[in-house]
Amino acid sequence: MRDLNMRIADGLTPSEREQLRPEGVPGWLDPMLATLTDEHFSAPDWIYERKLDGERAVAYVADGQVRLLSRNGKQLGDSYPEIEDALGDLAVDEVILDGEIVAFDGERTSFARLQPRMQVTDRDEARSSDVRVFYYLFDLLHLQGHSTRQLPLRSRKSLLHGAITFEDPLRWVPHRNEDGEQLLEEACAKGWEGLIAKRADAPYHHGRSRDWLKFKCVAQQELVIGGFTEPQGERDHLGALLVGHHDDQGLRYAGKVGTGYDQRTLEQLSDLLGQRERDTSPFADDVAGDDLHWVTPDLVAQIGFTEWTNDGRLRHPRFLGLRDDKDAQQVVRETADPTARAGRSD
Repeated sequence: MRDLNMRIADGLTPSEREQLRPEGVPGWLDPMLATLTDEHFSAPDWIYERKLDGERAVAYVADGQVRLLSRNGKQLGDSYPEIEDALGDLAVDEVILDGEIVAFDGERTSFARLQPRMQVTDRDEARSSDVRVFYYLFDLLHLQGHSTRQLPLRSRKSLLHGAITFEDPLRWVPHRNEDGEQLLEEACAKGWEGLIAKRADAPYHHGRSRDWLKFKCVAQQELVIGGFTEPQGERDHLGALLVGHHDDQGLRYAGKVGTGYDQRTLEQLSDLLGQRERDTSPFADDVAGDDLHWVTPDLVAQIGFTEWTNDGRLRHPRFLGLRDDKDAQQVVRETADPTARAGRSD
């Protein structure tokens, strides 16, 4: 099974076969991350994929064992046992796969819909959940005793397509080879989060890279919870979250998030925040208001919004869910890279 002269490698050129490096399965690989850009383009040496609104996951399969890990190394198998089971049944016995775990709200992937599964750590409870999940695969980093990370993206995708049998909950991420701007218009019309543009001839880089670019239809990003307000009217538990992001001045206040909560979420947040209350504000800025409560800023929330205001506040923010796959100290304001275009060729 570890022979790379198998059928799935037939699509590689002789020079690409020579690039394959023998290696044992690494214990951990930093996943490749995309750079946000507001410059949208079409180019023949780029491919375009749907941006999925879920939880990034890298799967390590070796020696009859499966490890499903988040982008910061958290074990995810207890939350998604059906995905781990499917990975254990693969025809290849040594592989590393990169992809996104999602749940659907209608025809759209939804981080909010996935949230109940993300919080489950009991396998029996996860299996009985009514939130159905899928693992969309878009890259292959290791195959049968060989690193594939130095191969061009198109070649890695060819290997991935040949190596994996895509049956639910494992799914293939389709891509388009042209018309990126038209596809973005279609994506936004369908309510998708956006697209990922990827340089087709690039190797796999660990960490943030301009060889993968984010074209967004909607504004979302992680923000740190630094406090909350008292509930008003008929709402229980809390009114709004006080959120921020880090820069060289400290934790900078970004605004109040008062929508996006159901009763279960309010109860969960109230419990988590109650355990973290403190007397002093964690924000570097002055935060005005009455009945403000401060908390230790170690919880990360996914927030949707329409735009940033000129004074660095969120406009029309809404809570989408908690994230535990990113350290709060690493949360910074995501801005479009004005030099992203320099990372491509036409």
